[in-house]
Amino acid sequence: MAVLSWKHHTLIQSLLERGPLTEKEFHLIFTGITGQNPGTHQGKFNDYLLKINRELSYVQLDLRACRDPYDGRVYFGVVNNVSDDQSKLGTKYSVPQIAFFKAIVEAIAQDVTAEGTICNLDALNIKLENQVLNSSGSQSQDVPAAFKNFTMSHKEKTLDQLVKDKWLCYTEDDNIGLGVRSILDLRSWFHNAGVPSCQVCNEAGFKAKLCPNDGCAVRIHHYCLKKRFSQKGVLVCPSCDTQWQYQPPKAEPIEVEDEETEPVQSQPSSNPGLSQPSLRSKRKRQRLNDAETAGCSSQASGASRKRVTRSSAHPR
Repeated sequence: MAVLSWKHHTLIQSLLERGPLTEKEFHLIFTGITGQNPGTHQGKFNDYLLKINRELSYVQLDLRACRDPYDGRVYFGVVNNVSDDQSKLGTKYSVPQIAFFKAIVEAIAQDVTAEGTICNLDALNIKLENQVLNSSGSQSQDVPAAFKNFTMSHKEKTLDQLVKDKWLCYTEDDNIGLGVRSILDLRSWFHNAGVPSCQVCNEAGFKAKLCPNDGCAVRIHHYCLKKRFSQKGVLVCPSCDTQWQYQPPKAEPIEVEDEETEPVQSQPSSNPGLSQPSLRSKRKRQRLNDAETAGCSSQASGASRKRVTRSSAHPR
């Protein structure tokens, strides 16, 4: 087994300590370590990543890249390739927090309109009881006390913690989307869950543009569509030949900055008190306003999303 040099170790450590990094940030670190620019030494850069992944494979880890469907930027991160009882020991999430996060991911992934978001009120109204399954895989009536005691306040604090640790993100319209850490880690889950893929890049199309033809199932990421549109000027659906009209996406993620500089945790804390008070208060006031004005009435809850048909949900 080949031995990695200190340069390889530094690249790995930077991702473990700081969490997923943008392509620009990771390239700057690579240049600082090796003295070579990945843009002009792409082969050298790829060789480094290949050697790192060969060694990480022995511990079921992987250094991979993904493109964020919310802002179109490329990110690099180290992820765990195995989902088992042993890997769950590495998280500081409580069981209710994991169930809450899972329910949000499922609601976003199952949205047939491919908006890639869920509104705050819908997220806060998620019932954890629906996440309890019995041995046969069906919903269980035996709900743990921890789920029953998971209050609205716990959910709000958990949301802020998930955003801080990049498992989720807040969009400009104050909805909730998937964070870059989820996009990196959940690639296999998206595939197994049957989330439709982007016709261009073949990655999960949970946030994408739908074909204008209601009878066509094609979806394309906004950045993939933008690239193709800029190249061809006019774009037709690769499946049904319907002409597409491109409009830039409205919602983009808001990066939450800590008041003090500190490394990003690889796993979020189970202590709800660790979230940022100022951010939490701002979000809470906004959610109260939304509740009073029924601002979320336009979005379906997680359960109703599954019953929406493509024909009725497709914007005209």
